[in-house]
Amino acid sequence: MRKQIAAANWKMNLTYQLGEKLLNDILEAEIAISDNQQVIFAVPFPYLIMAKSTVAHEKGYDIAAQNCSDKKNGAYTGEVSVEMLQSVGIKYIIIGHSERREYFFETNKTLADKVNICLENDITPIFCCGEALSVREKNGQNDYVQKQLEESLFHLDQDKIINVVIAYEPIWAIGTGKTASTQQAQEMHQYLRSVLANKYGHEIADQISILYGGSVKANNASELFSCPDVDGGLVGGASLVAQDFIQIIKALKQ
Repeated sequence: MRKQIAAANWKMNLTYQLGEKLLNDILEAEIAISDNQQVIFAVPFPYLIMAKSTVAHEKGYDIAAQNCSDKKNGAYTGEVSVEMLQSVGIKYIIIGHSERREYFFETNKTLADKVNICLENDITPIFCCGEALSVREKNGQNDYVQKQLEESLFHLDQDKIINVVIAYEPIWAIGTGKTASTQQAQEMHQYLRSVLANKYGHEIADQISILYGGSVKANNASELFSCPDVDGGLVGGASLVAQDFIQIIKALKQ
């Protein structure tokens, strides 16, 4: 079975102290994490070492960075390289979140470079794709997300693509309180998997985890995660509330 993943994206929220408390509150729930499940906390850069240390001895828990530079090193003040992240034990990095694309103008080519650097350093990219409301209203979502995959991922060989996690984000449902219906989520995840299968074959496509990221909450996670092609979620606001994220973790497929 594909890895089922509950990924918390804290974005630019919480102080160090509040972040530490949130992690401890979730760990104190002592959730049994099965071998095919993974819980990931994508925390702000200043909290990475604290968070990594906090979950170090917990089965099934790990830490992600929310972004990285597309450059390996050099005179790029304020940037953080993949090599730096690897050196403090980070194994996952979110690549191409819709907010990075919109606010920081990250292109599919830039994201391809970031994916390459991650894989070169044995770090799993959590690659985000998804359409805005204007695209959805014109029924252009399939072509839109297919282009994102083709331009950022399809240069990879089979042995590389299986080390990528994909997160589908309907941008119109991020932080808006709107959520794609279970049917909409399954349709898009199934389509993404078919696009992967057309490029790499069904055996490879069936190994790639595809997460849903669009206002996942404690009260809708079970229904969303029950979809055959939805392998968990990339969770924003609800991941900042311990009891909510605990319920989301428990909603993962066994």
